[in-house]
Amino acid sequence: MNRELLKARQTKFAFYVTVYTLIIATAVVVVNVLAERYNKSYDGTANKRYSLSDQTRKIVSELNQDATIRYFDQSTSLDRAKDLLDQYANLSSRVKVEYVDADKNIEQARAFEVTDYGTTIIEIGEKREEAKSLTEEGITGAFVRTLKGKTRTVCFVTGSGEHQIEDTDRNGFSAFKELLSKDQYESKSINLVQTAQIPTECTVIVVGGPTSDYQQPAVEALKKYVEEGGRALFMLDAPLKMSRQIADNDLLSKQLESWGITLNKDLILELNPIGQLMGLGPQIALVSEYDSHPIVTAMRGVTTGFPFSRSLETKSSGETNASKLFSSSDSSVATTNLSSNEIDPNDPANKKGPLAIAAAGSFATGKENVEGRFVVVGSSFWAANSFISFNGNGDLALNTLNWLSSDEDLISIRPKEQEDRRITMTQSQFSWVRLVSQFLLPLTMVLLGAAVWWRRR
Repeated sequence: MNRELLKARQTKFAFYVTVYTLIIATAVVVVNVLAERYNKSYDGTANKRYSLSDQTRKIVSELNQDATIRYFDQSTSLDRAKDLLDQYANLSSRVKVEYVDADKNIEQARAFEVTDYGTTIIEIGEKREEAKSLTEEGITGAFVRTLKGKTRTVCFVTGSGEHQIEDTDRNGFSAFKELLSKDQYESKSINLVQTAQIPTECTVIVVGGPTSDYQQPAVEALKKYVEEGGRALFMLDAPLKMSRQIADNDLLSKQLESWGITLNKDLILELNPIGQLMGLGPQIALVSEYDSHPIVTAMRGVTTGFPFSRSLETKSSGETNASKLFSSSDSSVATTNLSSNEIDPNDPANKKGPLAIAAAGSFATGKENVEGRFVVVGSSFWAANSFISFNGNGDLALNTLNWLSSDEDLISIRPKEQEDRRITMTQSQFSWVRLVSQFLLPLTMVLLGAAVWWRRR
């Protein structure tokens, strides 16, 4: 009886072991098949260092023709590109990646004019572009150049105290120029004081914070340019009359008003305590909510800041269609006292927020598929070297230029610079860390274990 019961138990146990083994084996096989078919990963780093940006995902996933990425290197170095390039292939079935041994495939390397190891060539249709670097920025930039196939030039107006693209100081636009180059734009300066005429090669005109009044010839040149289908970005600061003098620019403001955007002569002050926690003064308006427009669609949940900004109002009529892009916070106010350093944020005469800071508009030229486009922002310092790296300011600047140049497919959040997150310690601090991690913590665990054993003994 006992022997039969034992056999029954052994049979039952063997059955359970067999079933559990089959279940585990099946689960392992299914997981491996799914992992092979659906290559997914999770990037837990703070700046998403190991995942592709929204811009790259948008460009690659919306490809309407096949693309090939060819990486040329020595056989022993081909693997260094796989982690990055395979991510592109996983985004779209239209993307194919080839790893070419440049030493064994000399003829193919010559055909693609490869002269250096580590060269990446993007081929879409009959067009080819070499990536400037083996980074997401370099690879995606090559995709953009291949897809666009045209030179896009941003012309910055000079002659009336505007920010300069060659200036590297805190008020210069050199960082803005560098950002544009990463999105495959060329930048140049034009002087409307010397010649009140806009060159034909200008894709977009930028009026970046003039401190002096624009004269009638310059305003007429801008008017003609936009109303004949040109694209322009106007950044006009609050007309301060303190240590920093900024002209009213009435002629240019009147022209913008005729297009449906009225600039107010005031200064927005941010009373939100969050700005103070971020180390910002009340003269910097913070924006975290945006209206419905292609420029700001991808900006949801991203904060931007606008120093010395003024408010504006929009109105669509006739040949123009203007709409607000974003406003200051509910806790902001606007003061019309622009001639004193002692500005009272709590003055009952101040206008209460939210207050519109930027607007976009279009002008109906009457020609088929041709429209003028313009964006007006009540601040220029948000795009200056000292502030363009603040949160989403850089993305907003590039998205604005993308919309103006009719490159809406590029509007997105771009890859961020890799942060240097290394910890710098003194020799004393390093010794303490080593003592705690290698000796004190293990010794503590041993003593706790010994105490539990002694108590249970």
